[in-house]
Amino acid sequence: MDLAIKLIVLLPLLAAAIAGLFCRVIGDRPAQIVTCAALLIAAALSVFVFVRIGFGPESGKLFVVKLFTWIDSGTFNVDWALRVDTLTAVMLIVVTVVSSMVHVYSIGYMAEDTSIARFMAYLSLFTFFMLMLVTSDNLVQLFFGWEGVGLASYLLIGFWYDKPSANAAAMKAFIVNRIGDFGFALGIFAVWMLSGSVGFEEIFGKAPQMAQMRIQFLGMDLPALETACLLLFVGAMGKSAQLGLHTWLPDAMEGPTPVSALIHAATMVTAGVFMVCRLSPLFELAPIALMVVTIIGAATAFFAATVGLTQFDIKRVVAYSTCSQLGYMFFACGVGAYSAAMFHLMTHAFFKALLFLGSGSVINCLHHEQDMRNMGGVKEKAPQTFILMWVGTLALSGIGVPFIFGNGVGFAGFYSKDIMLESAYGVHTTVGVIAYWLGVVAAFMTAFYSTRLMFMTFYGKYRGDHHTWDHAHESPSVMLIPLYVLGIGAALSGMVAYDWFVGHDWHAFWGHAIAVKSTEEVLHHAHEVPLWVKLAPLAFAIAGILLSYYYYIVRTDMPARTVKAFPGLHALFFNKWYFDEIYDAVFVKPALAIGRVLWKKGDGAVIDGLGPDNIAARAQDMAGVLSRFQSGYLYHYAFAMLVGVAGLVTYFMLSVR
Repeated sequence: MDLAIKLIVLLPLLAAAIAGLFCRVIGDRPAQIVTCAALLIAAALSVFVFVRIGFGPESGKLFVVKLFTWIDSGTFNVDWALRVDTLTAVMLIVVTVVSSMVHVYSIGYMAEDTSIARFMAYLSLFTFFMLMLVTSDNLVQLFFGWEGVGLASYLLIGFWYDKPSANAAAMKAFIVNRIGDFGFALGIFAVWMLSGSVGFEEIFGKAPQMAQMRIQFLGMDLPALETACLLLFVGAMGKSAQLGLHTWLPDAMEGPTPVSALIHAATMVTAGVFMVCRLSPLFELAPIALMVVTIIGAATAFFAATVGLTQFDIKRVVAYSTCSQLGYMFFACGVGAYSAAMFHLMTHAFFKALLFLGSGSVINCLHHEQDMRNMGGVKEKAPQTFILMWVGTLALSGIGVPFIFGNGVGFAGFYSKDIMLESAYGVHTTVGVIAYWLGVVAAFMTAFYSTRLMFMTFYGKYRGDHHTWDHAHESPSVMLIPLYVLGIGAALSGMVAYDWFVGHDWHAFWGHAIAVKSTEEVLHHAHEVPLWVKLAPLAFAIAGILLSYYYYIVRTDMPARTVKAFPGLHALFFNKWYFDEIYDAVFVKPALAIGRVLWKKGDGAVIDGLGPDNIAARAQDMAGVLSRFQSGYLYHYAFAMLVGVAGLVTYFMLSVR
């Protein structure tokens, strides 16, 4: 078991090192084979670990594999250890399965790229950092993985470094995440100050005492644990693109499509949700922080869905869907349904990776066309992609048939999205009810824009260049096989895993990997909500699909008429609620102006003018003058000494008088 855990984490690092450092020696094809093989082995081992911890003799147990002592400074000691419990095992499955499929898919998608070995190395490095994050046994190790995925995302989003928009998107992602990470670091410092430790077991053991403490922060006397949890959540907002720190996520589409699938589906953006669930024993003792988590999550789910209604870039539509679905996960955490949030994290990884890679298949089919206004009728050229994209769309929309065979029959999102909404309503709090209704309305919009993507892309007549259409083709098998694997997960994962995550077996499955008391109470109430609460999300989703069909198949003039009828609302949604423009006016332009003044006036005029440049120039001039006195003739030096002595004698004679 210990060996399997070590191999899962270290194989991607080894593959990244081989592909990245020796690609010029071994070539592109061996680099692809090494990275794909390492991830496929890691995925197989993750399944083994998941089965052993979830259902085997070690069910519900905690494994801690110590590798070495990392920091030993006075009383501060940090071990580099791999912590594996049910929560980690779920994340191992999600990360390695999706990442391995992305690796295989990239062989076909990036076939024409001249730097594919470097790309594969970056993918494996990204996966290693994410695995380090989810297996961390303390906050410092967690922060290492946290920052590592930020670095790797910068490398991947800006992979096409000769493309200015990709460089700008990579910088934006890196900088926005640094804002969130500053709050996260402060939260870690606060927890260490309160508990005297960064190890999870020690922190959780002292959580009740921490809840009674006060802390002085920015001159205010505040509840210590509430403050620490809020600061930690700021980090989650940045990494998981919640409202306010979400602006980097859509721009991350400038990277290659496999990057979008990896970042948006299973790795970086889910880190914030994982962190809140990992630290749920702290959060459940911080009700104000949980209230903030609920409000931010619900607002993000609604906001991102409104923007997704109006976008035309096929990848950006799916990107805003990711932002919205992460909001669902956070408000589930906020009401205490941690296992429900992880359930949706798992199902979402499958159908969102499927949608991103399916979008990449469409882009590959149409020779890098991404604007849905230039698509149409693509099902004729890419029938397998068409079917698989419908599987992902129905899973995202949460479509199923309730109440038959116990929990109903449906696609993955049908189970996970509904239990989150039922949990929000079941807690019977004001923020819970608000989250429920915002989530239901967002479900309507999600179904609308998801099927809008399908209708604009695959139905009707092709609206692009006829030369592109003539050469359009289905993707190769190396790209389609990962789609089928993810399609199976999008279709069946909710049905298979329902009882493990939120059904009758959830307690035995999860053990003490999450806050048990809170989750148990919330799930109990969720299963007892009124019938209309259970049916409303499905009804709204079906209504969204029917309206989309009417708009984009039956009456294709309706979208333009609606825009004309509501120009202000459309402009608000299309321009992403003007967040980028507001941030540009409030933060970016003033920062550039200040920087320009400091550069021109401060650095140029003052520092360079009066400082190094001026002093160096004067010193050089003086050296030139003094060098003239160094003739090398003895009588010149004797004459200078004689003049000096005469001067001194004259000075003393005048002084005496």
